[in-house]
Amino acid sequence: MAGEQIRGPVWLLDVDGVLTASRPGWGAAPRQGSVHDDVDTFRMRWAPKLMVTLARMHHDRVLELRWATTWVDHIERIETLFGLPALPLAFSGLLPLARSSHALALKRQAALEVVETERRPLIWTDDDAIESDPLLVPRLRASDQPLLLISPDPRRGLQPNDLQVIANFIDKLRLPGEARRS
Repeated sequence: MAGEQIRGPVWLLDVDGVLTASRPGWGAAPRQGSVHDDVDTFRMRWAPKLMVTLARMHHDRVLELRWATTWVDHIERIETLFGLPALPLAFSGLLPLARSSHALALKRQAALEVVETERRPLIWTDDDAIESDPLLVPRLRASDQPLLLISPDPRRGLQPNDLQVIANFIDKLRLPGEARRS
């Protein structure tokens, strides 16, 4: 139902090096396209099966997908290119001249907000932000919220085995008799 709050895990989702990659694999030819960010045009390659899986997970409401990427201010262009539904943003309003470093700080803050403020399980897929601060992962773990951090090889992006790990993580959260966090 539209507007219904999902209380399951939050998945913070990056684009470059996670959904797009030079060699995405997945046993089928990658799709290619271009996206313009008001300054430059970027060529992207992605695995169509990955996008189908993400759309299905969003539709099935097994988790809440949130964009956590430098593309947040142009995310509708990414969603259109990949054929994905509109997903919520973890943050917006990146500073144009400090986009990369500002995005890293906003990504870290978004992850902490999920586990410390919302008190929800976190899935975070990012090829560089997770390892960018040596104090971040210990602080995330200190929240005692279930946590799954995946830093894919940016040349390959997320792979089928990564999606299986995510599915197993979600299944474990749903096991009967396991303590549920609110």
